Amino acid sequence: MVHLPIGFRFAGVSAGIKSKSGAKDVTLIVSDIPCVAAGVYTTNQVVAAPVVLSRSRTPSNTVRGIVVNSGNANACTGAQGSKDAMAMTELAAKAIDPKGGLRGEQFVVMSTGVIGRFLPMQKVALGIELAAKELAASESGFLNACDGILTTDIARKVSERTFELGNRTTHIVGMCKGAGMIGPKMATMLAIIITDAPLEPAEAQRLLQAAANKSFNCISVEGHMSTNDSLVLLAAQPSPQSPSLSGEQLDRFASELTSLAIELAKKIPDDGEGATHLIEISIHGANTDADADAIARNIALSNLVKTAITGGDPNWGRIVSAAGFAGVPLRPDLTALRINDLPLFDKGEPLPFDASTVSNSIKGSKLTRIDLKVGLGPGQAMHWTTDLNTEYVRFNSEYTT
Repeated sequence: MVHLPIGFRFAGVSAGIKSKSGAKDVTLIVSDIPCVAAGVYTTNQVVAAPVVLSRSRTPSNTVRGIVVNSGNANACTGAQGSKDAMAMTELAAKAIDPKGGLRGEQFVVMSTGVIGRFLPMQKVALGIELAAKELAASESGFLNACDGILTTDIARKVSERTFELGNRTTHIVGMCKGAGMIGPKMATMLAIIITDAPLEPAEAQRLLQAAANKSFNCISVEGHMSTNDSLVLLAAQPSPQSPSLSGEQLDRFASELTSLAIELAKKIPDDGEGATHLIEISIHGANTDADADAIARNIALSNLVKTAITGGDPNWGRIVSAAGFAGVPLRPDLTALRINDLPLFDKGEPLPFDASTVSNSIKGSKLTRIDLKVGLGPGQAMHWTTDLNTEYVRFNSEYTT
């Protein structure tokens, strides 16, 4: 059972955008009253129309909801794409309140799917109308909304937290999508996090960015950054009866938010297109956290490392050498490597190990853990990626055909 934040309604429907599968492809998430919204978006210079629009509307304390379509990215679609993104928000406002009490600018918009195709706006409009009629503060409504944002995902990706802040129970729920075109600094992914905790817009933005830096900005599948990445947080507005979080309560909320974001983010490479392994890379001993992050990313993006994990090959030299050309200082004489807690390399020298034992430890589990020490500094970082195999190549060579 999903414990939903108070004051939000959800829906997900099929509008025929995914004409081949008939899967759900339009999602609405609506706050009963104006809420706080914050957002983190792709850093790609080629950016989709919905990202441009949503970026201009967050952070805010007047947002009423999110409208999402899947199956079409509305990216690289020029002026028409911008008009269509705007129209989606206006259609959502009108469908939810036909009397005109809502405005399009009170909504943010997300799109995901194939790049370079115009939105089938008749289908989108129909989907928004259907979704508005099905909005519900129920688990089924929430799960339908989760399904409506998916593309190549094998299954929905959901996380939740329920905890006490002072004398009130607080809820955070999150959904995300993504399985391919995933690269650090945000990737082909959409993520929506909703909470009934009261936050000021600037605080919500700060907390979301900090959480993203430890989660969605630390995942990759093949390192290809998308045009559409969007991570949006909806939170309750502070009021005299429920003032904005501060002090220990704010710290507790930040911890729970980051924990949920990491859990959600890991589900993306774990569902990577064609992947047979989730690879967790832990770096410590670097001069700074930024240096550790650079090393982790370089290892995660190495096709030689990825293919070694696919085959269960304990070719540790690929990992150490990838660390060495990350462009940051490290100490080879103090470098040590473990795979799945099995020591392979230490103080610049190889260690004796049984190759079949290490190979079987990789082949026998979906998760492969790479632990690399690169010195005696305080810097540390985590990154999650996938292996690389022929199924990924086959899937993406036939993606639009």
